[in-house]
Amino acid sequence: MADVLDTAQYILASLKKRPKLPVTTWKLQKLVYYSQAWASVWDDEPIFSEPIEAWANGPVCPTLYEVHRGQFKISQIEGGTAKSVSKVHRATIDAVIKHYGEKSAQYLSELTHAEDPWKQARKGLKPGERGSSEITLESMAEYYGGL
Repeated sequence: MADVLDTAQYILASLKKRPKLPVTTWKLQKLVYYSQAWASVWDDEPIFSEPIEAWANGPVCPTLYEVHRGQFKISQIEGGTAKSVSKVHRATIDAVIKHYGEKSAQYLSELTHAEDPWKQARKGLKPGERGSSEITLESMAEYYGGL
């Protein structure tokens, strides 16, 4: 199984082919989230095992955040190997990039805020309040599987 750094590196490598680099770390986090969410529906298995949390600005994988912390734009992930992502998951990520890749980070953040997995994980928190509740694979599969 690939890890979140491999997934992020695959996304960045794919975006490099479309002259869309560098991208903001905020956007990268949302593309990682949607890749994991759709893999839970289309592939019946996650791409990576690291948790994704419902932060105030949308879904964030803390493991990935620690690698890009302090950066605004990014074109490569240290420690990530794109080739570690399975062929099945590459196809899912490619579909996610095709659908969401042209959207802005702000748009993707607002979209996640309107969707149940993030809202459920943020239940009881005020807008902008810090939180670290996990967005579960089950909540992603249930919500996105119903679309």
